[in-house]
Amino acid sequence: MDTLLPIRGPHRPAPPLMPQPTLFRRASFVTSVRELHTLPPEGLGEIAFAGRSNAGKSSALNTLADHRKLAFVSKTPGRTQLLNYFDLGDNRYLVDLPGYGYAKVPDAIRAPWGKTIGEYLHIRQSLVGLALIMDARHPISDLDRELLAWFQPTYKPVHVLLTKSDKLTRDEAQRALMTLRRELEQIGPNYSASLFSSLKKTGWEEAEKVFAKWLGIELKPAAAPPPGPVGKKPRPRHGSWNKKAPG
Repeated sequence: MDTLLPIRGPHRPAPPLMPQPTLFRRASFVTSVRELHTLPPEGLGEIAFAGRSNAGKSSALNTLADHRKLAFVSKTPGRTQLLNYFDLGDNRYLVDLPGYGYAKVPDAIRAPWGKTIGEYLHIRQSLVGLALIMDARHPISDLDRELLAWFQPTYKPVHVLLTKSDKLTRDEAQRALMTLRRELEQIGPNYSASLFSSLKKTGWEEAEKVFAKWLGIELKPAAAPPPGPVGKKPRPRHGSWNKKAPG
């Protein structure tokens, strides 16, 4: 007598693991600096993050560190008034510089910011590069140009992250990027740029490659998904049967 057996459907494959940022994942707050004579001792390398106060610098840092609250995100731009040091391990650091260009910050406070940032960028020997944050919708302001021109005599590299690129269409974002790259080429030979979105979590891979090279760190490849199917086996649909061969 033939035996009817239910057909077992194929196991559902596990969804692929999405790569996650790793370079700054170990970042932990060390200290805040108001005056340069209180800077930590020179290390093996540090990357400074700068940008206008409303360009999305804190959000970009949090995305790169895969940490929601690494950098202070305020609805009032211009709140970060110190150089904030984060330890990356192995005597390397990330430095969150005060934002600039926010009109509501009093002159008595804004002026020392510029002086402190300018001196830091010129005298810090362990500074290996500058990450400059710009809003993709309003890239490269006059203040950005001033900062780039000031930094150029150090001959150290700059990488611009065009944040909030998700607010533009793909064509608009690419045009903004190409226009910025052309201008950067005229300022410094080792100035580069890429698109970035904290909301969509895109662009961090290219940024990590740049920053890892500056710091002399070899990035580890993302973990592979677990082998084989996982999860529950699907139930056979009603009325789906297979006839076993007699024997």
